[in-house]
Amino acid sequence: MPIEPGQLYRSLSNRHHPVDGPTRIRVVGEPGVVPGVWGFGKVDIVTVTPSGREIRRRAISVAQLHESATTADGTPRRNGYVLISGNDALTAEAQEVRP
Repeated sequence: MPIEPGQLYRSLSNRHHPVDGPTRIRVVGEPGVVPGVWGFGKVDIVTVTPSGREIRRRAISVAQLHESATTADGTPRRNGYVLISGNDALTAEAQEVRP
């Protein structure tokens, strides 16, 4: 699946507070695809708080965004972010989080 604005990812790292859960990020920009230009191979993302607020906009490498939590040989990934949902499921999740 190509990386698109609006997709939601969660962190695969186990270095988070037990109450907060894994960090979630949302893609807010198109991946840079022009070689030699700043931002090539990167995508703009924001951190999504448990309340649904978007904070801390930044660019990360597209190599950190994965479709599944396991590698091709079946071992669990230990770093990066795994896709939770695309654009269609984001509106339903936002409605559940906000009172």
